[in-house]
Amino acid sequence: MKPNQIICGDNVETMSGFPDDCIDLVVTSPPYDQLRTYGGHSWDFEGVANQLWRVIKPGGVVVWVVADQTVAGSESGESFRQALRFKEIGFRLHDTMIWRKTCFSPGDGRYRYHDVFEFMFVLSKLRPAKCNIIRDVPVREGDAGLEYKNTTDRRRDQSNSRKQRSTWVQPSHGFRQNVWDMTSGANGNDANGKKHPATFPYDLARDHILSWSNEGDLVLDPFAGSFTTCRAAMDNGRDWIGIEVNPEYCEIGQKRLKQKVLF
Repeated sequence: MKPNQIICGDNVETMSGFPDDCIDLVVTSPPYDQLRTYGGHSWDFEGVANQLWRVIKPGGVVVWVVADQTVAGSESGESFRQALRFKEIGFRLHDTMIWRKTCFSPGDGRYRYHDVFEFMFVLSKLRPAKCNIIRDVPVREGDAGLEYKNTTDRRRDQSNSRKQRSTWVQPSHGFRQNVWDMTSGANGNDANGKKHPATFPYDLARDHILSWSNEGDLVLDPFAGSFTTCRAAMDNGRDWIGIEVNPEYCEIGQKRLKQKVLF
């Protein structure tokens, strides 16, 4: 298994050839129900889930970005079934995050509110070994640098008794929350204009890679699509592997990974 390569083939078959406990992080977005056919290719959720459990390292993380199809007026609930199945296999549901799209296609508004988000299930094999929570929320004006002395901390004591805490200095930015506002992905074009039908934002892939891995780690996307995860890993000092069953998308990926600026 060589890092930094595109593998054009079935993801379950490909991952079955990987050694156990070899991947630090997975960031991926599988096809949602029957919303798109992606060239007529089907996929095996059970096979993918079992292989991910086998190849992810203890302390490794799988970020599973998914949404539901609405059929006959009812959402499928497939995203929840997948998350619960991951738990049955052995994964921890470390966090249920939301990607809220700042640019979206509105519905008709007659029967339901506009659909503006997707789930980002953060699944871990034991406790995440890498956890670099992003600080990018500005604190209230004038608060940065303030020192808090003689403060108390009740968070770890069920008796609600007060315990002294050391002096704490307010940083300029606080931790990000688990709802991320991001525009939808670019068109996923290569330099010649060939297009993938559904890409998530580069920033989404990058920020999960920064959050749950360190430089030199190996990042896998078993539904590589337009290879955004692979590009974000490459740009941020991680090794990567992208698996994609559609040869046309593999061709797009080869070109996008060589572009100076993603289209």
